[in-house]
Amino acid sequence: MSAAAGHALGLLGLTKRYGSFTAVDDVSLDVGRGEFLTLLGPSGSGKTTILMAVAGFVAPTAGSILLDGREITPLPPEKRNFGMVFQGYALFPHMTVADNVAFPLRVRGMSRADRDSKVRAALDLVQLSGFAERLPKQLSGGQQQRVALARALVFDPNLLLLDEPLSALDKKLRAELQEELKALHRRVGRTFINVTHDQEEALSLSDRIAILNHGKLIQAGAPGELYERPRTRFVADFLGKSNFIEGTVAASDADGFVLAAGAARIGVRGQTAPEGTRRLLSLRPEKIALLADGDTADNAVDGRILAWSYLGAGFALRVETDTLGELRATLPAWQAAFAPSEGLPVRLGWSADAAVPVEDDAP
Repeated sequence: MSAAAGHALGLLGLTKRYGSFTAVDDVSLDVGRGEFLTLLGPSGSGKTTILMAVAGFVAPTAGSILLDGREITPLPPEKRNFGMVFQGYALFPHMTVADNVAFPLRVRGMSRADRDSKVRAALDLVQLSGFAERLPKQLSGGQQQRVALARALVFDPNLLLLDEPLSALDKKLRAELQEELKALHRRVGRTFINVTHDQEEALSLSDRIAILNHGKLIQAGAPGELYERPRTRFVADFLGKSNFIEGTVAASDADGFVLAAGAARIGVRGQTAPEGTRRLLSLRPEKIALLADGDTADNAVDGRILAWSYLGAGFALRVETDTLGELRATLPAWQAAFAPSEGLPVRLGWSADAAVPVEDDAP
């Protein structure tokens, strides 16, 4: 199987309404050639409706879908040449692995010799060359998912569409398949569009992530950009975990500002804001440190541990602070200098560039 150049996809003002309910609300998005884009959002955010519209299974109410700049919105699914992998695999139980993979080639009228050659190449690609004569029921969940991937790629699709393809797998196998899927994307060089509600999956797989909520595109960007620089409270809260600190800008200069949050004064570096304005900060739990006696930090607060959990790699703490209410902190467990316990007094600290301002889009 040759690695063909990927195709570019464009959504322009894509909208889908079901009566008075708007499932997708004026979404415009570009997907680059060979890119792995993930549509991420909670249930009901519109991500699957967008994928089904791209596939041709859902007719948009308004807007356009472009492939390499060419309008494809009116085309039926069979004219789009897109591969699709579903959450439940959708394999034919009475067919062998080879026959399942060959099915889209048979539909296209390809000769037996050419089908056999392409099936062998597709099974090699997903590391299942020795499984051609098995039935789906003789395979593990991960192997069935590889068969579904081979079937979706065997006919050289313009795009590969993935509808929560790993959600039926257990956590360990899902992590393994994520690595394989990412490597597969690099090998075939095609454009992948993935739908998931799993934040870790989106972060680990994607070149870019588009975050949706209530049918609207909230923010799109590289995983690191979205995680480190979320624009809104929703993005910061949905993609990972975050503490939120609200207050009024008490002082400001070219290097940053000081936020007055109750009795606390929080220094923020690398961001500007006019004095007297209200600002909401997002502070990731892993960017908070536990300060020992004599330690200093740009920002520090005292408090007591309300609850804690051991996560293997770290401790997750809920701390009731004297000035900022409850904060969550995630601290490395390896060679930790303390043993957490409820009620234990602690001092938390973080650098001035750890917290970032976000828009408050809470309902």
